[in-house]
Amino acid sequence: MGQLNIKDPALIAEAKALAELLGTSVTDALRQAVTERLARERTDREAVRRRRFDALMAISERAGKLVPPGVTSDHADLYDENGLPR
Repeated sequence: MGQLNIKDPALIAEAKALAELLGTSVTDALRQAVTERLARERTDREAVRRRRFDALMAISERAGKLVPPGVTSDHADLYDENGLPR
């Protein structure tokens, strides 16, 4: 992969400060920071997807209870023996 050239002095200073606090190189400090943030973002996004899925399933569950017993999606009564509309 290519080289990353950071031209933001504030970011460079913060990366150096983080590396010093961690007792590691700037590269390792950035690697760790990016890895942790990426994992957190993936976890958060998966949680959002899970909540949306659960909400949709709850709606489906409630909607299913509104359908009277015996009702199906079979519309055979609308068509004759040749498959044409009555």
